[in-house]
Amino acid sequence: MFKKILIANRGEIAVRILRACRELGIPTAVVFSEADRNSLHVRLAGEAYPIGPAPSRESYLRIDKIMDVVKRAGCDAIHPGYGFLAENPALPRACAGAGITFIGPSAEAMETLGAKTAGRQLARRAEVPTVPGTNDPIEDPQQAQELARNMGYPVLLKAVAGGGGKGMRVVTADANFAPAFRDACSEALNAFGDASLYLEKYLEKPRHIEIQILADTHGRVVSLGERECSVQRRHQKVIEEAPSPIMTPELRKRMGDAAVRIARAGGYTNAGTVEFLVDAHYDFYFLEVNTRLQVEHPVTEQVTGLDLVKLQIAIAAGHRLPFAWETITPRGHAMEVRLYAEDPENNFFPSPGKILSQHQPSGPGIRVDEGVYEGWTVPMDYDPLLSKLIAWGNSREETIARLRRALEEYSITGIKTNTALFRRILAEPDFLKAEIHTKWLDELLQRPHPAARDDANGADAAAIAAAIWQATHNVTNSVNSNAVPESGWKREGRRRQLERLS
Repeated sequence: MFKKILIANRGEIAVRILRACRELGIPTAVVFSEADRNSLHVRLAGEAYPIGPAPSRESYLRIDKIMDVVKRAGCDAIHPGYGFLAENPALPRACAGAGITFIGPSAEAMETLGAKTAGRQLARRAEVPTVPGTNDPIEDPQQAQELARNMGYPVLLKAVAGGGGKGMRVVTADANFAPAFRDACSEALNAFGDASLYLEKYLEKPRHIEIQILADTHGRVVSLGERECSVQRRHQKVIEEAPSPIMTPELRKRMGDAAVRIARAGGYTNAGTVEFLVDAHYDFYFLEVNTRLQVEHPVTEQVTGLDLVKLQIAIAAGHRLPFAWETITPRGHAMEVRLYAEDPENNFFPSPGKILSQHQPSGPGIRVDEGVYEGWTVPMDYDPLLSKLIAWGNSREETIARLRRALEEYSITGIKTNTALFRRILAEPDFLKAEIHTKWLDELLQRPHPAARDDANGADAAAIAAAIWQATHNVTNSVNSNAVPESGWKREGRRRQLERLS
């Protein structure tokens, strides 16, 4: 096993990896930007090293700085988490050159499968159906527009190096193509350092279903089943669940076989996700391969009982997978919501700021993967993901009930969050019946809906009400010489309430 692992990431995923390493008895080191000096992953790490200013291009995306820390910290392995450099083949290539183990696929497999156009080509060779579109990146916007006309609108522009909805635009008419192409290129360059785009036909109301795979270095490739990721806002996943409500044993077998074939054809090792679109007739089409750990990996862990991060580390250390994929069947149902520092009532505008108070839910079937703490200031420089709230139950209905209860328990003040959005989604009849698709949430958000009470505003309102009551109460007591003296508990409670307003 490794003597020390460098975690080249931040936030909740860095904390998640830290905890897995600690359970395995492996020392860790982390990196941090100036904006993250007081972050949770720095607090929990055994060693922490600064790597530059807040902008990710000057810190978390700097391979030279990452490799310098590896040498200084005496690490023999790097875990990239997700995002940043996790799908950049230059990092595993730099690791190989320095004799460091990269906990993920090889640079060659990443280039073959991680690049969206190369992945489509490989899927076709593996006889896996793909959505109609281009096989190569398109650099000329006029050429891309001509292809879109021939294909027929709507079409989808997608970043070759993309993921998480970044560098993606739906184009419904010829007049919108040029600005969409420009914006997608710019966003892709800022997010991934690569402005390349490709084009594919846009399917109407498909479901987004992905297969989690693991592959060791001894030739065993396994599928751990599927995750339903159809609840998305502008192509960014919002809620994930496992198993998919529409899945049958026969469809799971066909999709799992297809995912394994693609992984084998690409010489893939470690953890990865093969993503598909599924239409109303239950025909599925290859979408892309994410050559890394996914944000939504906890739902697979909850229904399989496996720790994917520990398995990643074991595979990278040369261990064999101890099970065949035919032995993996989902147990119960799991669902995850992504808690963001953003304001759904103000076009999901980011809500950075200091967290004044926080209460995490708990109880049967509840898990929280957090990256923040009370008193920490959420920076403006990165994705506003705070924590992931995961619920498990014996059935989808029980899972939803537990998730609702946990959302009621969750409390955070000082910033706005999207918890009210999840309460709305979990009460929608279409969601309860699992009649969802990738545009379902976007359509829901266009419907009129009364503004929900924000947790932070509600807490502030409560503090104001308490202060007013106390002021009037003191007036009454001042004229009542027989009033009972105020208790220390009341004074302390009033002081804490008023502090929230400062």
